[in-house]
Amino acid sequence: MSLHPFLLAHRGIHMAGIVHRYRRRRYHQRVHAECAKPLEQYTSEELYAHFRFGRDDIKYIAYLVRPTLQHQTQRSHALSVEEQCLIALRFYEYGTFYQETGDNMGVRKSTVSNVVKAMSVALGSLINQFASFPKDDQTAQTKNKFFQMGNMPSAIGAIDCTHVHIQASCEREWEYVNRKGRHSINIQLVGNADLCVVKWSGNVHDARILRESALYRELQSHRPNGIVLGDSAYPLLPWLITPFSVANTPEQARFNSSHCKTRCSFERLNGVLKRRFACLNYLRVQPKVACNIILACTVLHNIATILMDLSLI
Repeated sequence: MSLHPFLLAHRGIHMAGIVHRYRRRRYHQRVHAECAKPLEQYTSEELYAHFRFGRDDIKYIAYLVRPTLQHQTQRSHALSVEEQCLIALRFYEYGTFYQETGDNMGVRKSTVSNVVKAMSVALGSLINQFASFPKDDQTAQTKNKFFQMGNMPSAIGAIDCTHVHIQASCEREWEYVNRKGRHSINIQLVGNADLCVVKWSGNVHDARILRESALYRELQSHRPNGIVLGDSAYPLLPWLITPFSVANTPEQARFNSSHCKTRCSFERLNGVLKRRFACLNYLRVQPKVACNIILACTVLHNIATILMDLSLI
């Protein structure tokens, strides 16, 4: 059956209009947002206010991660190592959504996600370079600093765990629910040595994290020239000293008081770390990525501490 020529003409016009409108919607001109250039635009003080590091510090961090992050491609829109550092530092400091970080830095949300993941792995690989127990020539100085905190002799470190809240995991979600009913990663910190063990889900006890860590195996095999202070959640070991559960004598009370004063100074490190890198208050990522970010922030904290000490010399 044939159609009337008038109907064909009208159908042809109607279909042409549909195709025309479809093509106009489909083929948009691609627009690339120009990435901000804070290193050129900001003073060192402004850089510190926005990224927690000054110009020379950012260049030093870029130097450290350059072997890992240097692009092999010559694409016109490839980010430099310095730009990647700034994007990651912005995210670490503010802890916002990837989209908001991208809007501030002039890049896409997917770019922020990829940069943060790559930067976190690159920084995490430096943990052994920037976290270690005091060497023999540093032990006396470390003991003296701890003694000044609370009159505790022979202390070379303090150990504690802290939770970093994360979004619910897609896999084995129940393993990350801590005793407060929130999803978290439980991380082990040791200072003044600035060691960090990052891998445990929120429902794992502090003592187990220690027992199954490389730190435990190392200190069990090679006794340190000093003691590490821990709270009552930890076991009493030849190199790990905990307070008396009940102080029955004045001497035990004085010991507990000295132990508490020394550890309280260290416990403030958890607050300092989360204030410096606000992303650690809540990470909207999966556990593996969260662990890499936590490790990266720990390395950055140690780098900042070293750089500050050098500036005082």
